[in-house]
Formats: sequence, C-alpha cells, structure tokens
Amino acid sequence: MNFLKKTALTAAFSLAATSGFAETTLIHGEAGPNRGARAAALQWYADQVAERSAGDLKINIQWGGALFKSKAAMQAIGDGVADMGSVIAVYYPKDMAAYGIADLPVNNPDAWVGMRATDELMRSSAAIQNNLADRDLRYIGTWTTSQVNIGCKDTAIRSVADIAGKKVRGVGAYGKVMGEMGANLVSMSIYDAYQGLDTGLIDCSQGYSYAVSALKQAEVMTSYTMLDWGQVGGVGMFMNLDAYEGLSEEQRAVIDQTGMDMADEFGRLITKANADAIVSMKEQGVEVIELPAEERAKLVASGAKFLDQWVETATSDGLDGAALLEEYKGLIAKYTAERDANGYPWAKASN
Repeated sequence: MNFLKKTALTAAFSLAATSGFAETTLIHGEAGPNRGARAAALQWYADQVAERSAGDLKINIQWGGALFKSKAAMQAIGDGVADMGSVIAVYYPKDMAAYGIADLPVNNPDAWVGMRATDELMRSSAAIQNNLADRDLRYIGTWTTSQVNIGCKDTAIRSVADIAGKKVRGVGAYGKVMGEMGANLVSMSIYDAYQGLDTGLIDCSQGYSYAVSALKQAEVMTSYTMLDWGQVGGVGMFMNLDAYEGLSEEQRAVIDQTGMDMADEFGRLITKANADAIVSMKEQGVEVIELPAEERAKLVASGAKFLDQWVETATSDGLDGAALLEEYKGLIAKYTAERDANGYPWAKASN
C-alpha cells in the first residue's frame, strides 16, 4: 500500500478510536452477483462477523464488481481500494502460487475436505503468510467450486478412451489432462457452454454439478460423468494487511475464526446444492455415469505433471513447493479421515 493510503487508513482507525465510535465497517469487494451458494456463504460471513463482535465489526459487501473486477482483485485489495475482497487464484498463477495449490488435480473431489485442508495450510504456513505479506495481503477464508465433472450432448465419457476426439470445454489443469488424452480443447466460458453444447460447437463441458443446475445446462446434456477426481479450490477471501493489522486483537480473532468456520457453512451449502443438482439432472433424463475407479486412476496419474509444474512455479517465488505440496496432501488425508470417522460437521449439528 502506498504512503498516502497507509496514512489515511491509520488516521481513520485512530479517529474511530478517539471519537468513541463503537463500530468498524470494512468494505468487501466481490466481482460476482449476490446470488448462488458462494454469495450466500459470503453474506453468512458478514452476518456472523457482526453477530460475533456484538456489532463492533460490520462488513459492507460491494457486489457485482462495483469496486473491481476479478482480474484486478489482488492488486486492488493490496492497494487498499477495499479493506477486503474475493480473489480467484487462477488469475494470478505466480503472485498467488501458494493459494493455487487448491486448484491442482490432486486425488480429492470432496469440497469440505478440500476447503479444510486449504484453510489449515494457508493459516499454518509462515512461508505462505510472509509471501502474502509481500503483496500487502492477509488470508481470511476459502471457498471451492467443488469437484470437476463433465457433461456431454449425444455422447458420453464412460472411460478415458472415450475422451479422444471429443470437443471439450476444459477447466484449468483438468482440461489440460483431457487434452493430452486426445480431446480437442475449446476455449469457452462456462456461461457459454449451454449454447456450445446446443449448437454442437462442443461435445462436452467440464464443470460443477450446482453450476449445471444454475445455468440450466441439463436441458442440452444427455450424459453427465462423475469423475470423482479433484476440484478448483483457489477461490477465497483476502484482506488488506494494513487494514487487518489496524484492527484490535479481539476484532482480528473474530475475522479469523469466522473465516475458518465458513468452510463448514459453505461445505454444507455446496454439498446440498450438488446433490440436488444430480437429482434434478436424473429427473430431466440425463444419464449420470460414475467413472470406474481404474479409469479415475488414469486421470490422477496424468495430472501428476501439473503438480510438478506447480512445484516449480512456487519454488521460483521463494516457497518450498515440494514441501508445501506434501503438507497439503497430508492435510487432505487428515480431513478425509476426520470425515470418515465423524461425518460432516453440519450433519452432526443436526442430530
């Protein structure tokens, strides 16, 4: 943050303290609209911060890119355009390399497990925190797009061999793996996939179950294959470091703990949304296919090179990429075991 912005921020916090104001309002920039599961989780976060701080902290969410677009979020938050905001790691492959670990095609399709593993890594690693501090950022909490699957029209993916020759809209490294397996990758937004499938411009589109429902893509799909592979999880909340450090210790504790708890709330929302979407697809006549375990193993193996590439990128940014990746895999194993032993936290809360 530049000197003038730092001075203005310090003055604002000082004025609030000396004027007896009992409330601090933080501005959050969100490029997306106020609808959907992620928007609901963000609003939950804001409501919980106000409740847990007894009104001492409030978050004013600026929706729909009113302050900045997705591709400008990292710089805008670091520069103090907003106190905090939503950041998508894929737009910053080097600057947000540490957070990009959540986008890798590791062997984990579970949204809650992925968020918990990512959240603990981002909070516990001093190296990651220092890396973010160099960009005037503080990690607050994480979301995920959830597991990557693939829907097709007038064809189906029942095995890895079925990928060859298909015109596919891909997602990050997941799309690149399919490209190496013979798919013809088509650059296309998920929002254009409906028309792409309908017109035959693409045969298949990688995406997420809840998004298929939200975008009504089941209307133009005949099959939907559950890859049971991985997810895109580098989507989360970050705060301007100076704004964060300008809060009281009690306020920072509320910000951090609520961010940690958000993984449980969003896990609940996205798990239900995905399950409901699968039911809806079946009701509309879409064939839902479970990819056999031996075929899934081929996808996991083919994605290994992209893990190696991430290690190189992270290492070039001063991080120990190999060590972080092993730690992340260990955290995935930890939360997978916790889920298997105790179930999801929201299921326990409802019993």
